[in-house]
Amino acid sequence: MSEILCDIHDDIALVTLNRPARLNAVHRALRASLIATLARLNKDASVRAIVLTGAGERAFCAGQDLEEAADVDIARIPAWLDSQRAMYQAVRDLDKPCIAALNGVAAGAGFQVALCADWRVAATHARIGQPEVKAGLASIVGSYLMTLHVGMTHNVQMSLSGELIDARRAYDIGLVTELAERADVLAAALERAKQLARLPAHAMKLSKQRFRTLTQPGFDAACAAGIEAQTECYAHGEPQMAMRAFLNAKASMDIKA
Repeated sequence: MSEILCDIHDDIALVTLNRPARLNAVHRALRASLIATLARLNKDASVRAIVLTGAGERAFCAGQDLEEAADVDIARIPAWLDSQRAMYQAVRDLDKPCIAALNGVAAGAGFQVALCADWRVAATHARIGQPEVKAGLASIVGSYLMTLHVGMTHNVQMSLSGELIDARRAYDIGLVTELAERADVLAAALERAKQLARLPAHAMKLSKQRFRTLTQPGFDAACAAGIEAQTECYAHGEPQMAMRAFLNAKASMDIKA
């Protein structure tokens, strides 16, 4: 099964995170495929806009795959987080409009991918947030990306509680650009992509490059700080314990089901 699906509709590319049984959680193969797909689409002059979404009805992306994260050796944390950084950067590097269609949960790494997009269309039932602290991880890159959209009060509340908020609340505070009903979220995102695709491509490219220039130093600093912080978290053992407890509880529930 391909972790990333890509369909071209006229001049719009629909890119789908395709691990629905795992709520489209990020792991090595999905990261690599998403990075390669976005790089290819960015070079394709026939593609004028990109829509990102998740397979199934439950999630855009539930975040980092905890089975992968729980097994990360401390010595591998810099390389592992560099690969995460490259995934976010692949979205940031797009010179054409990118719309995230949040068809369900967008949490952690999935939330951060969406924050790197230009436009976020969320289904009204979607839940969105930054739950890293619940997994024993510091909220570093996600909290930086939220500073580009919301003030300190909302950022602190979401980063320190790890709680997910509903899409209407996310829209009210500025994390989501548009709301749509469950059945209409992808159609709304594709329609927005068509509208943006009709705008002059070179002006769009230069505008996006300027936004990237303005935010790149902060993004780079957050990624560097994230490596340092998560290395310390893993050294304390909190992520391993929290993730294993979650995975064991999930396995127990699966057996009972």
